[in-house]
Amino acid sequence: MPPTIITPSSLRTEKFFKTSTSRKEALSLYREILRTTKVFHWCDENGRPWNIRLRKEARKEFDESREETDPLIIARMLVTGRDCIQQIQQKFNEADRAAWERIAKDTNR
Repeated sequence: MPPTIITPSSLRTEKFFKTSTSRKEALSLYREILRTTKVFHWCDENGRPWNIRLRKEARKEFDESREETDPLIIARMLVTGRDCIQQIQQKFNEADRAAWERIAKDTNR
């Protein structure tokens, strides 16, 4: 029996990538967002904790994108989401490191 050649336009390939890769990546991104929101423990101007507000917004964004079927749009959303969460983590880590350096500097006086 000859090997099966999967072309990008085949329905089987589209179904595989839609159900397997994109779904896993989206779930991974969502979990990463939830882990990142844990560090936002201060409150907004209304007295609500930022981590709860950010989780609700993330859930809303994922629910709105749930029915998207275009693989290019899905890939774009995943790349954009991953890039945004990495930038947020980097900025938060830099601010945290600067705060610890100030604390160490003030302690050594």
